[in-house]
Amino acid sequence: MAESNFKYVIFIGIIAVIIAFLFALVAYREFLIQNIVWALLLIFFLYIIWRYDFVLQLVDYERAVIFRFGKVHRVGGPGWAFIWPVIESYTKVDLRVQAIDVPKQEVVTKDSIELTVDAVIYMRIKKDSQSVVNAVVEVKDYVGAVQLYVVSSLRDVLGALPLSDVLSNIEEINKQIKINLEEISKDWGISIDSVEIKDVQIPDVVLDAMHAEKAAVQEKLARMERALAHKAEIQAVKEAAAGLDDKALAYYYIQAIESMAKGKGSRVFFPAEFSKLAASFANMAEELPPKEARAMKKMTADYQRVLKDYVDSAVKKARAAEK
Repeated sequence: MAESNFKYVIFIGIIAVIIAFLFALVAYREFLIQNIVWALLLIFFLYIIWRYDFVLQLVDYERAVIFRFGKVHRVGGPGWAFIWPVIESYTKVDLRVQAIDVPKQEVVTKDSIELTVDAVIYMRIKKDSQSVVNAVVEVKDYVGAVQLYVVSSLRDVLGALPLSDVLSNIEEINKQIKINLEEISKDWGISIDSVEIKDVQIPDVVLDAMHAEKAAVQEKLARMERALAHKAEIQAVKEAAAGLDDKALAYYYIQAIESMAKGKGSRVFFPAEFSKLAASFANMAEELPPKEARAMKKMTADYQRVLKDYVDSAVKKARAAEK
């Protein structure tokens, strides 16, 4: 704005000079005719001032690469920089950080999955004079060049990785692309602050498959946990049963049958294994020494009494239920 206002002031001054010149032309015709050459030179000088920029006002983040006869002569700014019309030209450079959006790219991973990748580059021109000159002289369009290089790097780096590695190593991929970009642009006078992959879009079919795979893994782990719990339960029962003698087993057997008899049904089917157990005890008593045989017969009698008591109780319960 200040530079524009300054130009307006200069232009108004030139108009004033022209008016004064016309007035002088009328008032001092004879004098001007005698000095026509100087008058033409003055007119040419005023035209050059009006036609070309000769004063640049550069803010703190701007520099101007000034060329004289096509060669780099100096770097102007910040502040005011004077340009010789006709023989000098300039290119203005912005030193602020630039966020360059990389167009979305379709990338195929190593496992043949097509991804849509969106990235952004943060870069700036270095403040030293040589870097400012290089940003203008060494590369025609450093922004376009950086964009194209990142596009090709995304295809090369992501194309060499499977999908799982791409998703789990985004930070490493960003660093690798940044290193590659710094290597190729080291003579361009620019500084790469960072390269960031903003978004990776995965096809819906692949997402559904990934969710299904995760659900299958969770179900597998749940089944393994249930199997281990069942195994531990069986082991605990086995260890508890190992310390029980025959009488205790027979007692728990009868307890289980009584629990079954407490249901809504009025009939109880007594398992034959219990009577077979008593018969086996009797047969074993015949083969044992007298002392042990007497103990076995006593235990058999106890079982027979328990069996008789249970049958009588079951019959009473059944008759009570029928009434």
